[in-house]
Amino acid sequence: MTPIEAEQLTVVPANEASWADLQAIFGIADAGHCQCQRFKIRGWIWRDSTQDERTAMLQDQTVCGDPDSPSTSGLVGYVDGEPAGWVAVEPRTAYPKLRTSRIPWTDRSEDKDDDSVWSVTCMVVRKGYRGRGLTYLLARATIDHARTRGARALEAYPMVTQAGKQITWGELHVGPHQAFEEAGFKEITRPTVRRTVMRIDF
Repeated sequence: MTPIEAEQLTVVPANEASWADLQAIFGIADAGHCQCQRFKIRGWIWRDSTQDERTAMLQDQTVCGDPDSPSTSGLVGYVDGEPAGWVAVEPRTAYPKLRTSRIPWTDRSEDKDDDSVWSVTCMVVRKGYRGRGLTYLLARATIDHARTRGARALEAYPMVTQAGKQITWGELHVGPHQAFEEAGFKEITRPTVRRTVMRIDF
């Protein structure tokens, strides 16, 4: 597959994209079912929410179609003008489930209520654009987005991929370790064999 070049990509805050474009990226498979709510819903996502509720939550969070909105919950990437990718990036405090997950906090003592630390929690690449390096470009785009909105630091919790070992979207929605490493994030902890905590301090 032909890699996507940086000059082909335009990335905008989700509130500057249309809701139809975002839903085209999510599709109807895993990402479409989750609607990027895994770290938002306090209970168990499938037990404590319906598909309609998750969809409505994402629409409220992104504020798609309102370019004047002071906030949104992520970025939308367009390749040659076509909606192709999504990345969730917000203050860490916007994700209630991160407070109770052991991944971000293993071997760390840090204020969980510090909203100057932002997090990247999810990446979705539209079918037809996968396997072409788009996650690498989206990882880079989160840096300026968070920094220009006042973030003191930006974290990610990616998956370590292994050659020849298949990984499902359900695991890799947090993004691959190498994409964040190449964007300039530094590994600060490795809470499990396959998960890392990576960070950039501004």
